[in-house]
Amino acid sequence: MIGIIGKKIGMTQVFDEEGKVTPVTVLQAGPCKVLEIKNKDKHGYISIKMGYESIAEKKVNKPMTGYFKAVNCAPVRYIREFRVKNIRDTELKDTFKVDLFQVNELVTVTGTSKGKGFAGVMKRHNFAGFIASHGSHESFRGGGSIGMCATPGRVLKGQKMAGHMGTDRVTVKNLKVIKIDVEKNLIMIKGAIPGHRNGLVLLKKGV
Repeated sequence: MIGIIGKKIGMTQVFDEEGKVTPVTVLQAGPCKVLEIKNKDKHGYISIKMGYESIAEKKVNKPMTGYFKAVNCAPVRYIREFRVKNIRDTELKDTFKVDLFQVNELVTVTGTSKGKGFAGVMKRHNFAGFIASHGSHESFRGGGSIGMCATPGRVLKGQKMAGHMGTDRVTVKNLKVIKIDVEKNLIMIKGAIPGHRNGLVLLKKGV
């Protein structure tokens, strides 16, 4: 499924002709250059590798410098790969912009959620906590028992406990495109999108 790479600018709101307000997330997406086209005969699968946001050559390490010379392209900061069914209409050095999408079209957005640091079970897993009435001397926000006294006598894998929260890869499907500005490479999508400001996102056609 073909898509483009972008960054999250922030949230705002737009008004339609009837005066109704719609909360939108503004993304700066593209232009994305095609760096490499992988085929099934050579690589075992079909995909398109794209680059986003040009950078100075002195900021690129030696392995990536060699790669950019091999594909005959200027250095870019971000490289992502999109799986596709066919590559008939795609050629090397093609450029994809926000005009790949249309207003009122449904898109799928993938980003990295905000990091929350170390969090307890109530915040991380929505535990109810212990009763806080008179006479209670327990740990009100603790996780409680995590194992058993007999067989198997250990803590099972996947047990919900306190730990690092956030920075997960999150995909939100079927978000509506409200507005597109091709000249500024901006696209406004209805609702919230995972990630912090200036966080990297991937936009694909909706399923």
